[in-house]
Amino acid sequence: MMVEGKTIIVTGGASGIGKSAAMLFARDGAHVIIAGRSAEAGERLANELTAAGGSAVFCRTDVSSEPQVASLIEFTVRRFGRIDGAFNNAGAVQKMKLFDELTSEEFDESLGTNLRGVFLCMKYEIAAMRKTGGGAIVNTASVGSCVAVPRASEYHAAKHGVSGLTRAAAAEARYTKVRVNAVLPGFIITPMVEQLVETAEFKAVLAQNAVQERHSIGRFGRPEDVARAARWLLSDDSDFINGVMLPVDGGYLAR
Repeated sequence: MMVEGKTIIVTGGASGIGKSAAMLFARDGAHVIIAGRSAEAGERLANELTAAGGSAVFCRTDVSSEPQVASLIEFTVRRFGRIDGAFNNAGAVQKMKLFDELTSEEFDESLGTNLRGVFLCMKYEIAAMRKTGGGAIVNTASVGSCVAVPRASEYHAAKHGVSGLTRAAAAEARYTKVRVNAVLPGFIITPMVEQLVETAEFKAVLAQNAVQERHSIGRFGRPEDVARAARWLLSDDSDFINGVMLPVDGGYLAR
């Protein structure tokens, strides 16, 4: 039970990778705070986990909003007394536009969730963790932090930024007592990705870039693959791991 007794925030926690993580952490005995924009989905998941004997609550949060992130941290500390870990997983998919077709508004919107949201969460999480002796943070970056595909420039910019923020915060661990790492998912089958796959532009990217073949393990990823990696990085079993960009990609970056 790697995270038993720990209080852990999961952003984007009502669906996809975040939902799998919230379920896994709650099953392992953690106090889970599910943060997300969909109150219906978040409350439903929290109720399901509680009914199954877990400890879970929902807090409606748009991570691009500083007041809402601050409220999330205040809510968590008030409810559980401390924050031991956080899985900053909330994100938005690429716009599927070529570089010169992308508007500045679309670029800003993507960075608002995918990068600014991670910064805001880390800022308030670290401040809270420092008061109680430290903790651990895992950010969701992407294989797109390292390599690129067409029609995703704003997404790649944000995910490269997440890797940079992760390393920068990890470099301050001796002062904050907070370990900070990131998971780099490959192609993970989530509801958000399933919708994206239906577009002609994304199908073309998959085919032209041999995306499936590059996952040398022989399949695309599942949300629980990433959740298990995040659980380990949040646990005491990884207490000497800091500043790591951990690919969870079925071998995508190895080829």
